[in-house]
Amino acid sequence: MNRACCVCMFLVSMLTTPIFAGVKVTSPANGSNVGSPVNYVASATSGCSKGVASMGVYVDDALIYVVNGHNLNTDLTIAPGKHNTVVEEWDYCGGASYTPIAIDVTNQTGVWVTSPVNNANVGTPVPYLATATTSCAKGVASMGIYVNSQLDYVVNGATLNTSLALYPGTYDTVVEEWDKCGGASYTHIKVTVPGSIFKSLQASGGWSGYGELPPNYDTCKNCGPGVTWAMNQGIKSPSITGNATKFSIGGTTPYADVLWTNPLIGNFSSQGMPDPNHVIVPTLHNFTYDTYFYGSNLELSQTLEFDINQYFNGMGFTWGHQCRIAGGHEFDIWDNVNKKWVPTGVPCHPVENSWNHLTLAVERTWDNKLQYHSITLNGVTSVLDWYYSPFGVGNWYGVTANYQMDGNYLQSSYTVYIDKFSLTYW
Repeated sequence: MNRACCVCMFLVSMLTTPIFAGVKVTSPANGSNVGSPVNYVASATSGCSKGVASMGVYVDDALIYVVNGHNLNTDLTIAPGKHNTVVEEWDYCGGASYTPIAIDVTNQTGVWVTSPVNNANVGTPVPYLATATTSCAKGVASMGIYVNSQLDYVVNGATLNTSLALYPGTYDTVVEEWDKCGGASYTHIKVTVPGSIFKSLQASGGWSGYGELPPNYDTCKNCGPGVTWAMNQGIKSPSITGNATKFSIGGTTPYADVLWTNPLIGNFSSQGMPDPNHVIVPTLHNFTYDTYFYGSNLELSQTLEFDINQYFNGMGFTWGHQCRIAGGHEFDIWDNVNKKWVPTGVPCHPVENSWNHLTLAVERTWDNKLQYHSITLNGVTSVLDWYYSPFGVGNWYGVTANYQMDGNYLQSSYTVYIDKFSLTYW
């Protein structure tokens, strides 16, 4: 079943979807000093319509690792010294592309952070990639990240790979390792996150709810018994902040949906930013959608959808993301031009009766393409860097945030709580 995205009320232009070929390596950095094992993280795109078949890592001209698919994330044991390494992708059409990465592997003990670099200006979520070595014969027990002296993240083992959703500002962060002999070592990393932010959007005014009934999924305010919904703000429990919002869906029509949308900047701005002279919206290129959600019966949901929208100069950009719970537990993204959901291969397994943390990072490129950068769920980051064209709109102008709940084959009633919902923009 192909459900339309929540922006189906807008007409779509006949633009084509661009395809960029190449290998993007996020760890290790070219020319960096690293400890062994070396953490390799990369993603690939291809001009081949069939996609990327596999990826691999060469060390000094020897192929030492291969994985199927367009994403690579592995730890490789490499001897101390300077090495020329290459991360390569092979597509289903017989083509290939690669990125060379020179590294210097040290045999010293300590924490080696390849991302972010010290004193960096970085967008949120901030990717942290690090490895640790120790003189303890039993090895490294765990690693963690402190943000302004508060422990924010911990993982077992000698490798750390996560993204932290930090608000705009400057931070003193520390990546630390603890070994199995009671010792520890650490590295300071100062980062500055640019941009502005809307906080506690779940508690904000300006929300409007609409039903969407199959088969066309046109929006309706009074949809009869086919789909029903409710939104209740100021919920103290369950809540992280004591100010969560409860969203509920029900009804009698199978596969009916409910869309909630909030105009943040531009037309009908709920944040006091109407931008009448059109000097804000056209300058914005980066957005990070960050939220926590909680449900006791999430398996009754067909999908949960989280969207960012930007409109100006007759162009519409909808970065649509849906967690497809029924039918595969997978994230899909929205193809604006062809009006369809595209599976990403990124798993989506939210935990019931627990707060799930979701962070979505997207960008409008210099040539007005939509870039889906990354999806982070409960500390696990998947980098996509997929590109699509925008669609055509009329005179609509602004930036909006959406949240949507989709009904299943029985249109079972269920509830989801949202808290700490923010949108960072710059």
